Amino acid sequence: MNSMTDLQSQTNDGLMARRAAALPRGVSQAHGVFAERAENSEIWDVEGRRWIDFCAGIAVVNTGHCHPRVMAAARAQMEKFTHTCFQVVAYEGYVELAERLNALAPGKTPKKSFFMNSGAEAVENAVKIARAATGRSGIIAFNGAFHGRTMFTLALTGKVNPYKTGFGPFPAEVYHAPYPNALHGISVDDAIAGIELIFKNDIEAARVAAILVEPVQGEGGYLPAPAEFFKRLRALCDQHGILLIVDEIQTGAARCGTMFAIEHAGIEPDIITMAKGLGGGLTLSAVIGKAAVMDVAVPGALGSTYAGHPMAVASALAVLDVIDEEQLCARALAIGEKTRARFLALASRFDCIAEVRGLGAMTAVEFCQPGDVQRPAPEIMNALKAEAAKRGLLVLGCGSYGNVLRLMLPLTIPDAVLDEGMDILEASLAAAVDLVAR
Repeated sequence: MNSMTDLQSQTNDGLMARRAAALPRGVSQAHGVFAERAENSEIWDVEGRRWIDFCAGIAVVNTGHCHPRVMAAARAQMEKFTHTCFQVVAYEGYVELAERLNALAPGKTPKKSFFMNSGAEAVENAVKIARAATGRSGIIAFNGAFHGRTMFTLALTGKVNPYKTGFGPFPAEVYHAPYPNALHGISVDDAIAGIELIFKNDIEAARVAAILVEPVQGEGGYLPAPAEFFKRLRALCDQHGILLIVDEIQTGAARCGTMFAIEHAGIEPDIITMAKGLGGGLTLSAVIGKAAVMDVAVPGALGSTYAGHPMAVASALAVLDVIDEEQLCARALAIGEKTRARFLALASRFDCIAEVRGLGAMTAVEFCQPGDVQRPAPEIMNALKAEAAKRGLLVLGCGSYGNVLRLMLPLTIPDAVLDEGMDILEASLAAAVDLVAR
């Protein structure tokens, strides 16, 4: 690098300028910050500024940035070997991780698992398996869903801007039903009726391979559905011979107070996809399913060159140990109770808070125009994010209208840092409301 580039590398603004020149604009960035190092729930940027991280890499570092156990496991594996391709020369860690996830997955039916690199890959492979197991082709997903950015997972995703814009047409035989949302008048009955309408108007039930659903919609607004909804989905699938795929990519790995969020509903899915928090910051996803379903694919039909990478697998095994030993499921519940209590108290002060909701450590605050919950206020969310950043706190929004604050703190966050971050959010909300009102 030349001296100018060296100088630019010392500042966030300089690196943002280099970024703009080198990267396509389609790769967005929520905050103009470049990390130098991170530990647990804090990040230090290239200028030496400390940031409290309420994003966790989009719910990836559930065990915190650079957890010592996870780092040690990855380093130890690196000293042995970094890559063989599991389909060429196998390694025990892959098998052990599959065994542990099979045992943790809800339900008494025997399970089998395999690994991929990303959440989108996990979803695509779950659909492949469902089609092979049923001999059917149709897939039903939900409005507001997010399942990835590949062409097929974009078809499954229930939000156009920015994910689908300019990329169509998308693969056929994918249909979307309403997702329950009591705030906006969509009941469980409405959601189930929406599926029945798909059977009546779009594709007969006998040609549907799977229904794909998130226990808590992530991009859709950190929106949990009632347990009744999942029980009725399970019954509907059983009635018509349809497989139920539960997307736990963001909700899994203790994020919602149980290893898998669907455990709250008390049902057994046919297939589960997970990623994000599983690898502790390293790239890893999993497909877990009933053994009879998973064994339908012929040898060679599943896999990828880098899938189940040795260091990611070692990290995931350490993540499972940390979740158990540090009781992160209970910690997730405590974090959720604390964050939602703070915002519920604020709702009496700010009539722009339409709803505070969540499950475990997934907490959402939906913003509306003052006093009108049916009119979204993304400008308040955007102002809140900017104000929080000024004060050293990183947060993200979500929702179909971009009007929902989502909190996805590392589950290992110390109470003092959690309280500091919530104090910043409270001050930032007051400043954001004043700014928007001007």
